[in-house]
Amino acid sequence: MAADLRDFIRNRIRRDLDEGTLEHGVVTRFPPEPNGHLHIGHAKSICLNFGVAEEFGGKTYLRFDDTNPSKESHEFVESIQKDVNWLGFDWGENLTFASDYFDQLFAFAKQLIVDGKAFVCSQSADEMRQSRGTLTEPGTDSPFRDRTVAENVELFERMRAGAFDDGDHVLRARIDMASPNINLRDPVLYRIMHKHHHRTGDRWCIYPMYDFTHCICDALEGISHSLCTLEFEDHRPLYDWVSDNINIDFHPPQIEFSRLGLEYNVMSKRALARLVGEGKVDGWSDPRLPTLAGLRRRGVPAGAIREFCQRIGVTKQENLVEVELLEFCIRQELEGRAPRAMAVLEPLRVLVTNFVGEDEVLNAPWHPQYPEMGTRELLFGRELFIERSDFSDDPPKKFKRLSPGAMIRLRYAYIIRCDEVERNESGDIQAIRATYFPDSRSGNDSSGLKPKGVIHYVAASNALRVEVRSFGHLFRTPDPKDMAQDFNADSVTSTDGVVERAIVETPDPHVQFERTGYFYRESSGNGSLDGHGVEDALVFNQTVSLRDSWKPGP
Repeated sequence: MAADLRDFIRNRIRRDLDEGTLEHGVVTRFPPEPNGHLHIGHAKSICLNFGVAEEFGGKTYLRFDDTNPSKESHEFVESIQKDVNWLGFDWGENLTFASDYFDQLFAFAKQLIVDGKAFVCSQSADEMRQSRGTLTEPGTDSPFRDRTVAENVELFERMRAGAFDDGDHVLRARIDMASPNINLRDPVLYRIMHKHHHRTGDRWCIYPMYDFTHCICDALEGISHSLCTLEFEDHRPLYDWVSDNINIDFHPPQIEFSRLGLEYNVMSKRALARLVGEGKVDGWSDPRLPTLAGLRRRGVPAGAIREFCQRIGVTKQENLVEVELLEFCIRQELEGRAPRAMAVLEPLRVLVTNFVGEDEVLNAPWHPQYPEMGTRELLFGRELFIERSDFSDDPPKKFKRLSPGAMIRLRYAYIIRCDEVERNESGDIQAIRATYFPDSRSGNDSSGLKPKGVIHYVAASNALRVEVRSFGHLFRTPDPKDMAQDFNADSVTSTDGVVERAIVETPDPHVQFERTGYFYRESSGNGSLDGHGVEDALVFNQTVSLRDSWKPGP
């Protein structure tokens, strides 16, 4: 789908280019915190930042905001880089970290002190919170707000040197405790944290706050358009204040857009971490999660996510996107690339009583609309498996599958007739005895028979045992509010089925199980979700069903 250049961000970029205000062209950045895994909401920001830079011949920085060592790790850095690459984007030489600029950030903070625009505050966190005021009442000045410049500089230097414990002091901006914007009421710029940093080790024991850090990093990197989500709109005045009050001659504009909300999901990293921590999901890569790792494990192609982000567009209006739109994009992406094969998820044994000799080799296309994908070999013989739901010994009206005395065609093979039903002592159906008609071979049928319908099958000699996992919505309501109450404990089911052996020979792990859905060949013997599954069986995760309830507009 062609890029939509009509959204307000692209219009702003085009206007800036036309006015000649972008001396170094379009430069954007994606600034994740390395304290968790990315989800599809981040994908919207990734696609926007990398996408607009690519469209306008610019570049994008992947900059890690690593200013809180208590929650960050190199594991998350690697995971985020993997996710961005998987989505199809490359930052080239533009990989940076906020920690790259710690010395400069400290120097800027010290200059604010010298200029009388910052001070060291010794209030406790509770005292600062109580003195901050409310939306209708102004805050009150800290009793340490009028410390001298010399005293503030000395304390700040001692903070850096490790002379104090966590929480003893913070560095605050001196702005306006009566400001209607609470973010401007002498916000904290630095805090003491005696934590080992994943890159700088123990060199620092004070770390800058995000609102102080990211605007300076934007300026140092020459970011032309600082794109962020709407929750930072109230922080923009602080972004501008810091940019205007430090000794730097570049002030990027901060431009906000709406976050991505997806039905039946949660996008908060804290909420996702809670699901993982409580063991309700199988780690951050659980296929039910909206994390990029989970979507990748589920078999969702990166191109489908890019198309999804393109279709939802860029606006300032918060909205909850239908999950059917994402599913539509997935089907659209897989339609022309995923081979098609037959799988029997609830096997019912069929004995073809009049078949003798070795199993017959048949050919079938990997995709009926794309002959260039080639063919695979099928087998037909005395013992077959069909879906249990494809047989009824008491069929309803217009039942077009197999029943006693009825004839059906096996896809790409022969017509068979049900002659006898074998049952166990409890009366449960154990097997079907059937007759096949040798002159009814698909593509060369001279039998003149008219079967009720067509069903799929897998020959026993061609059957590979697999575990097939199907997924429902992670939450029971489109917009979950109570995670515990709305969580869908039945969102994953596992079936022990059989598939054609040729499936494992395809280079693409994506496959469409005919009449069932698109699935993704994960691996073998790697465990299962919530205790379901067959040990050491090949695992197929359901990517998306075949049903498509969402249609694009005119």
